[in-house]
Amino acid sequence: MFFCTSNFKKTKNMKKIENTTLMIKRYNKPFLFYTLSIAIPWVLWFICAYFSHFTPNTKVWDWVTGIFGFLGLIAPLGVALSLILPKEELRKDFLSRFFNFKKIKGEYILIACFLMLLSLMAAQAISLFWGYGVEQFEWRGGFSFRSALFPVWFLLIAAPAVEELAWHSYGTDSLVSRFNLFKASLIFAVIWAIWHLPLSFIKDYYHSNLVESGFLYTINFVVSMFPFVIIMNWLYYKTDRNIILPIIFHITAGFFNEIFMTHPMSKVIQTGLLLIVCVFLLIKDKELFFNTL
Repeated sequence: MFFCTSNFKKTKNMKKIENTTLMIKRYNKPFLFYTLSIAIPWVLWFICAYFSHFTPNTKVWDWVTGIFGFLGLIAPLGVALSLILPKEELRKDFLSRFFNFKKIKGEYILIACFLMLLSLMAAQAISLFWGYGVEQFEWRGGFSFRSALFPVWFLLIAAPAVEELAWHSYGTDSLVSRFNLFKASLIFAVIWAIWHLPLSFIKDYYHSNLVESGFLYTINFVVSMFPFVIIMNWLYYKTDRNIILPIIFHITAGFFNEIFMTHPMSKVIQTGLLLIVCVFLLIKDKELFFNTL
């Protein structure tokens, strides 16, 4: 009886994996998706950058730059939906991935909620040995950037949510349909860095302030995308392609890095800690990362 039950479960799991593989193969337009998802925001964000520097500092122009900035943010989601909604099987798959929490292990939910906080706290603690201040553990009492159209706290929630609704509704699966997960993650990290580039030209945005803080911290932002993407995609596929957990993981990354008075060097240390986590995951789940569909 145990043998039969075991075989039944094994067959059922194999069939589920096969169905998932077939579904991922239907996300088959990565070039179109990423071309439009980069080109449209780039146009809108460079217009936004122009207005942010070369117009009077008035509420009207603040709204103009804010609108262009927000339209650029939501553009990839619009591209994803334009590719998903016309196809019934993709629509059903997309919606199902918001509600598949029943079989998700609690450990993945905890990782999504608290890994970025724990890695930041550990990085700040390590930085103390190099002479950086204990005040890093205090509340900032504000934010390191400003927003013209929306409150900063709203953007810290909305921006990651909108991004991941695009990247993990269509983008990630479209790359995995062509490459193994490790290669797909590296490719996406490069694309994501390119996608962010125009934001560094918009006055008072987080990314422009980051560039002004120095070359090391700017490079760290780019390098940090690689472990961040690998861990987030690991979570995504370990939870049966659940979309909510990558959103939570992304929100916590931005939120916790804003609420404390973290020194930029601690963020460099955090990147190093996340790279160690990545090495562990790549060894532990090498079949997930290096096997092709």
